Amino acid sequence: MSTCSFNRRWAAVILEALTRHGVRHVCIAPGSRSTPLTLAAVQNGGFVCHTHFDERGLGHLALGIAKASAEPVAVIVTSGTAVANLYPSLIEAGLTGEKLIMLTADRPPELIDCGANQAIRQQGIFGSHPTGVLNLPRPTRDISAHWLVSVIDTLLSNQENGPVQINCPFAEPLYGEMDDSDLTWQESLGSWLTSEKPWLAYGRVRTSVQQRDWFFWRQKKGVIVAGRMSAEQGKQLAAWAAMLGWPLISDVLSQTGQPLPCADLWLANPDATRELDNAQLVIQFGSSLTGKRLLQWQAACNPDEYWIISPLDDRLDPAQHRGRRLVADIGAWLEQHPAENHPCWAPRLRELSQQALACATQATARFGEAQLAQRIASLLPDQGQLFVGNSLVVRLVDALCQLPAGYPVYSNRGASGIDGLISTAAGVQRARPRPTLAVVGDLSALYDMNSLALLRHTPAPFVLIVVNNNGGQIFSMLPTPVEERERYYCMPQDVEFAPAAQMFGLGYSCPDNWESLAQTVAEAWQRPRATLIELRVDEHTGARTLQQLLAQVSQL
Repeated sequence: MSTCSFNRRWAAVILEALTRHGVRHVCIAPGSRSTPLTLAAVQNGGFVCHTHFDERGLGHLALGIAKASAEPVAVIVTSGTAVANLYPSLIEAGLTGEKLIMLTADRPPELIDCGANQAIRQQGIFGSHPTGVLNLPRPTRDISAHWLVSVIDTLLSNQENGPVQINCPFAEPLYGEMDDSDLTWQESLGSWLTSEKPWLAYGRVRTSVQQRDWFFWRQKKGVIVAGRMSAEQGKQLAAWAAMLGWPLISDVLSQTGQPLPCADLWLANPDATRELDNAQLVIQFGSSLTGKRLLQWQAACNPDEYWIISPLDDRLDPAQHRGRRLVADIGAWLEQHPAENHPCWAPRLRELSQQALACATQATARFGEAQLAQRIASLLPDQGQLFVGNSLVVRLVDALCQLPAGYPVYSNRGASGIDGLISTAAGVQRARPRPTLAVVGDLSALYDMNSLALLRHTPAPFVLIVVNNNGGQIFSMLPTPVEERERYYCMPQDVEFAPAAQMFGLGYSCPDNWESLAQTVAEAWQRPRATLIELRVDEHTGARTLQQLLAQVSQL
């Protein structure tokens, strides 16, 4: 009886079980030990398979697919350090709730801790970050196929949010033709093999609970804070807030249309904080807040109660307010708690926000990253989507611009790292094949440059803007030691990205004024390929512009 053949049957059952839990996309890195899993995925007609040679980028590719599709995504890697390279994407998914299923091939137990090649201790490698871990035994005919599908169903039925790991040891031989020696083991699953349901179906249903005193609270003065949510939820929340007459302070990822734009500027004004101090209830929807002034106000505010509504289970409140933590789908919660029509109780905030937006528009007349952030809405393609990088880029967009309501915006604002941004954006487009604009900094692009390979063949136009301010200029806004700042914090690399675009066969442009940039982007939307646009800008102007605007708006 062939070990190779049984490995393949064991893996085929694992992959088939994943289809019963909504997995449609599988991301695969090259490797020998993972051969049974790879071949099982490729031969299963229910999957769209994606490949990448860099496991760190592969994990983020899967993360992007999961973000945009709102479905679980499987990842297959071989044993050894290939597994460790999934750690950053797994951590991010744990904080933002995407369902990743990490299928990590492993050496069998007898090859661990004995000097065998590419054999490391993989059990528990991700610590407390997965929401569930399943350490499978080496494939053996002594364990029924019923057990295998049951334990997978149990793991995935408990995966409400975040990643899980299934560690899969395989003994050699790994290669060879399938035979019929173990067909009865697989066929013992009977009609399940051609059905669409899990072997073991769990009956857990989470429904949000209506707050019985909502009719009382909606008469009060309230403030709404909008974090990360879907485009539909963002539009729904904006209409709900407008009906109540409550100020809506929106993060760049809220997709609400930011009715009070430039919040990170006007929150620096004492009039704004005095007005907001009158709030009796603050309701925060979603998490991953970006703006520094918003986070400072959120930490300092002291309403009668502070509510947080999010489908994630974590507390999501670093300031530990007194109130309610309501785990619920945002859209469903809004439907359960109808708004009542009231006039706006804080008109000064609307005045301040419009003044701040006017100041931002005037202050960004000079070509550079601040101007890009302020005018980015004019570059967005129709029926497209936006991916915003981390560090200074996302802060400038959050503080200076107003995005259209319901326009899809994605980012990695869980751990807020600069690793895997290009690959995550590529994943977003693979799940939603729309024109995609992605904006990242130069160090972020260097960190994930391998993933430019994922942009060689795109399903729709893709524009990657790399803001090259020669280093991590976010540190210019922090009280880092001046003498050590450049060498140990900003780390300028003095690089150009034209050779990178050429190496991966991407279109390239380096405009030096707004008109040229706008024309280049408009032309790129007409081509079914990826275009890398490098903006070489002054190192300090972006950070200084934001600091100057904060000082100006605080005095309005």
